Amino acid sequence: MPQNSRYTNAEFETLMNKVILTLEENDAGRDLSLMVLGNVITHILQTQVSPDKREAMADQFANVLKKSVQG
Repeated sequence: MPQNSRYTNAEFETLMNKVILTLEENDAGRDLSLMVLGNVITHILQTQVSPDKREAMADQFANVLKKSVQG
């Protein structure tokens, strides 16, 4: 979670755990989980971000994701 978040750790953890639980309850494996989460991100970008800012936000998200898996 970003250090300067407007959300509390509790809010973040609660929502994240609900998403994970939903995937687990539906026996979504790695591939299906990644496909669903990717489509959710696409939906958020298309419905909540202005067209002129979408690509930059997608790039920023991708960069943060890459950094988070580098260890």
